[in-house]
Amino acid sequence: MSLPNPSKGWRSSSSRLLALYSFLFVAWSCILMGVLYYEVSDYLGNLAKHSLMQRQHLFSRFQGEQLDEALATSLTFDMRTVDAYGLFDAQLRPLSGPIQSIPEDLPLDGEIHELSTCIVSDDPNLPQDSCDAVATQTPDGRWLVLVRDNGSLFAVTRIILHALLWGISLTIIPGIAGWHLLRRRPLQRVRAIQASAEAIVAGDLTYRLPLSDRRDELDMLAAIVNAMLDRIELLMHEVKGVCDNIAHDLRTPLTRLRAQLYRIQQQAAEGSPEALQLEEVIGETDTLMARFRGLLRISELEDHQRRSGFLQLDPLPLLQELYDFYLPLAEEGQITLTLDADQPLPSLVGDRALLFEALSNLLSNSIKFTPPGGEVILRAVNDDGSPRIEVLDTGLGIPEAERVAVFQRFYRCDDTHAGFGLGLSIVAAIVSLHGFSLEVRNRDNGGAWLTLHCRQSLINNL
Repeated sequence: MSLPNPSKGWRSSSSRLLALYSFLFVAWSCILMGVLYYEVSDYLGNLAKHSLMQRQHLFSRFQGEQLDEALATSLTFDMRTVDAYGLFDAQLRPLSGPIQSIPEDLPLDGEIHELSTCIVSDDPNLPQDSCDAVATQTPDGRWLVLVRDNGSLFAVTRIILHALLWGISLTIIPGIAGWHLLRRRPLQRVRAIQASAEAIVAGDLTYRLPLSDRRDELDMLAAIVNAMLDRIELLMHEVKGVCDNIAHDLRTPLTRLRAQLYRIQQQAAEGSPEALQLEEVIGETDTLMARFRGLLRISELEDHQRRSGFLQLDPLPLLQELYDFYLPLAEEGQITLTLDADQPLPSLVGDRALLFEALSNLLSNSIKFTPPGGEVILRAVNDDGSPRIEVLDTGLGIPEAERVAVFQRFYRCDDTHAGFGLGLSIVAAIVSLHGFSLEVRNRDNGGAWLTLHCRQSLINNL
């Protein structure tokens, strides 16, 4: 059984929380920037209008030649390309000043107006973008046009806008880097927890979830799970010890019982009813002892300390030995046994005797449940650097609802099947001991299809 992989990318909770925080931060920064930009723009707009109104009131105090001198003097102090004026006669003909024509959109009403296009002229010193302008009539009947460019004041707004954009950009960049770093550490810890959990799921209850020195939420959860595992391991050992002790303790008196029954059978007259009954009793005793031997065998295989004897081996000679061993049995049942193996096959790490026992169980079951004239195939292929061993037959197959239950102890599909229901349990224990996986399915044309995946990645983690 394999555990699901940790969530990656945007699926992990840390990534989602950090992304949500980043989104809210950027959203509030944009709102702040918008409010600040609006407030500063409104303030500078009012300031420009107020400044132009002061200039209008200042020049309204002069008349005739005094006005001409005041306007000429203002050219010395005014900022070029920002402030400009034009003096026109009653027929709107230019008299003096840089402005030689009244802007088309400027009403002659003495009020300040904001113009999208200020002065149409080739003179680069005249305001030509948006500006505030006013046209007032002097007491002597002339017209005075005053203009103030908005661009100079709104340059402050642009500076503020650029500063805010740079601030957001310089915040987003370390934010993305921080998001990447912050999400990696929890995922690394989750992967470490997953590795330990997979070992526990594989049957090794000595593993515990890793703990860090931070004692955060993950450590609290891991500590709780470890405490549960300690209790589960203790209970499992107690139950296993009781079952093993019962099987071991009963094996000796059963052996003695069978010996006594055999002596009594030898003393009874051959062919007598007593001798026949004793033969049946001895047969039942042998069946009971075989079951106890099977239970002790499974208990032995579930002890993962047997991995210390694993060696690297070539599966091809093992398969050839299995084929030679079961070929006479298949021929006796009028069944065609075929060995189909890639050459060469990748090596694997394991116990040769145990693998022989597991494959023997699978092969003998296929031969047992295949009718005469059928076919059993022992196949081995290279599966991306790891051997994959398959046993296929043309029997009745295994119902989908029973493909998990057949590996349970004492389970049989029905009472007509001979055996104790321990063979596939032994196979499951050997497969779990090696870290392999066993897949059970049916062929399209009928019959069972059992696949032993010897994944090298799983072997290396043993």
